[in-house]
Amino acid sequence: MSEFDEYRPPQPARANRYRKFDGIKPKKKRKRPGAGAQDGSKEERMAEDFEFSSYYGKPVVKAPPWEWPIGAYLFLGGVSGGSALLAAGAQATKNEALARSTRLAAFGAAAGGSVFLVLDLGRPERLLNMFRVFKVTSPMSVGSWILGTFATASSLPALHEADKLTKQKLPVPKFVRKALGAATGPAGVAAGILGGPLAGYTAVLLGNTSNPTWNDAKQHLPYVFVSSASAAASGCAMVFTPVESAGPARALGMAAAASDLVMTEVMEENMEPETVAPLHNGTPGKLMKASEYLIAAGGMGTALAAATKSRALSVVSGLSLMAGSACTRFGVLNGGIEAVKDPATTIAPQKRRAERARAQEGLRHSVITSVD
Repeated sequence: MSEFDEYRPPQPARANRYRKFDGIKPKKKRKRPGAGAQDGSKEERMAEDFEFSSYYGKPVVKAPPWEWPIGAYLFLGGVSGGSALLAAGAQATKNEALARSTRLAAFGAAAGGSVFLVLDLGRPERLLNMFRVFKVTSPMSVGSWILGTFATASSLPALHEADKLTKQKLPVPKFVRKALGAATGPAGVAAGILGGPLAGYTAVLLGNTSNPTWNDAKQHLPYVFVSSASAAASGCAMVFTPVESAGPARALGMAAAASDLVMTEVMEENMEPETVAPLHNGTPGKLMKASEYLIAAGGMGTALAAATKSRALSVVSGLSLMAGSACTRFGVLNGGIEAVKDPATTIAPQKRRAERARAQEGLRHSVITSVD
């Protein structure tokens, strides 16, 4: 053994070709992540491996964030608007009993609906933020101003009727009471004029969204909501008005019941099979079916009450009309919420519209994907 073999300091591994002299098996060079193409060639790739994922089974349209308070708001808005119309008619015909009940119902329902709207918004100041601007092209903006103006106008006749009902025992100064009596008539007319838009603007608001069921029903949904509002308002008047003074309410109730049943049927017949399905299945389907039965029963009961002048039958029929109207509003609301869960509800009607557009243009192949 030579002096050079006695001690050999460790040598740094500079390159793989020197390791074979030390009895060390050279390591294979690790391939850099991203190197090589997916087709097996040795060309360097510029991107990592990727996989396509499908959107099938995923919602195409975002579900509306509205819950049951909005359903209550839709119902009370209909009661309020329809009651204001009845109150204006009672004011014109000097039907004091009917005017009293409908004026109080108009303002009470508007106030209750505002409470449910604030409950859904979460904070009261969000309701006030809706009045910062007025945009004609926005149903939400127009509806907010209709609600605010209507609530202000309907509050004056309601306060006047409450003062008379308590035999002027409200803590109101004499000059305020006198001014209130003078303003009651014009305010009642203004509330009556705004009653129709208040009862129907929510249907325009729903139809203006991208929700497939609401959007497909937008041509007929306002008629359904106005009919439903008239049925609810007339039913409320029949409950709280003496039979001998509730004749106009009964007439409106019978007409509203017939209109509600007809317009609901027309609306559903003109909708696509996929978009109308949520209104026939599940909880929304049960609500819509219950509405049909309750409205029909309320309309027939109202006709019998008009013939027999039965107070009990009038109250039961009025409650039936109100319950049917509530089921309509909640059924339509929940139907839209359920519709977005199935992507076929959105995609299938779009594909049919695209196919019709291609057929009209005489094209067999086209990049057209949808036609609004």
